[in-house]
Amino acid sequence: MPNFDQELDASGLNCPLPILRAKKALAGMSEGQVLHIIATDPGSVKDFDAFAKQTGNELVESKEDGGKFYFLLKKS
Repeated sequence: MPNFDQELDASGLNCPLPILRAKKALAGMSEGQVLHIIATDPGSVKDFDAFAKQTGNELVESKEDGGKFYFLLKKS
């Protein structure tokens, strides 16, 4: 997994909480920094894809492993 600047564990949270927490975390980050998000809500896959498109942030990576979903979002 590539390097990241901050990690957000949104395990156990359902939509829209992982997105809202990610939005809050990104607000405190500088352009070009990467946020690593861990989520357990299967809906978060399409949510983070849509979130990246709507906000202009880059979804660098999206993967699933053992029922957990991992995302790397680069602030733009």
